[in-house]
Amino acid sequence: MRLKTNDTVQIIKGRDRGKSGRITKTFPEKNAVLVEGMNVVQRHTKATPGVRQAGIIQKELPLQTANVMLVCTHCAKPTRIGTKMLADGTKARVCIKCKEVIE
Repeated sequence: MRLKTNDTVQIIKGRDRGKSGRITKTFPEKNAVLVEGMNVVQRHTKATPGVRQAGIIQKELPLQTANVMLVCTHCAKPTRIGTKMLADGTKARVCIKCKEVIE
């Protein structure tokens, strides 16, 4: 998975299509990411002994990585991600559109 925490992504499918947000958590085993303020749903919950309050709560659900695109920090456009070996031997993420190293 080429997306990381704190990357800015744009949603390309679903009801939040066209909106941008920051990744707060990644789930590599499920190929999903949690985007701040996006894919918010309402859940009706019962009171449980302890902390949880009964009622309607809002929570964010993860999005599939295929439904988001990374926004390049240089050209500020949603782009696919390539990889490139740098001179010091490390692998870096590269914007396909402007060919700049991301981060």
